[in-house]
Amino acid sequence: MTFFISGGAKNGKSSLAQRLAVSLSGDGRRYYVATMLSTGAEDDARIRRHIADRAGLGFETVECAKNILSVLDRAEPSGTFLVDSVTALLQNAMFPAERDYALDLPAAERCGSELVTFAGLAGNVVFVSDFIASDCERYSETTEAYRKQLAEIDRRLAAVCGTVVEVSAGIPIVHKGALPI
Repeated sequence: MTFFISGGAKNGKSSLAQRLAVSLSGDGRRYYVATMLSTGAEDDARIRRHIADRAGLGFETVECAKNILSVLDRAEPSGTFLVDSVTALLQNAMFPAERDYALDLPAAERCGSELVTFAGLAGNVVFVSDFIASDCERYSETTEAYRKQLAEIDRRLAAVCGTVVEVSAGIPIVHKGALPI
């Protein structure tokens, strides 16, 4: 089963995704695919909070900043995967640190294709993404390219996932399929 969860920052997406992944996995293996590369104290605090939130839930953490398909080489493909987050995975692809944050659009397109492929190969997958395109502000060309790529990936994942959920003010709104919890 595949699930796509989106919504604003700090809206309860990760908590819902964790409950869903635990429910889907039953007695099977469950993996938390951690995609964020820390850029400072705020990111470090967020990572610590996410680790604490999933403590005792039986997740095996798989670090994956790029190339989501490599996760299937390090984990049981029939397991349940919580990918948190698509947003960070795309950021890592588009703005590679080893290239001094040079915009990499081909890598962004590859990231989207790999995520769609991952959805088809893994047993159960819960994708978490941030909805960042709801304001009317105009940003730099680079930021607009990132927002456009994330929106495209989100659309592609929503098309292939059986259930699509938006979390708003902590309330899950199901746009496609159903939540089994």
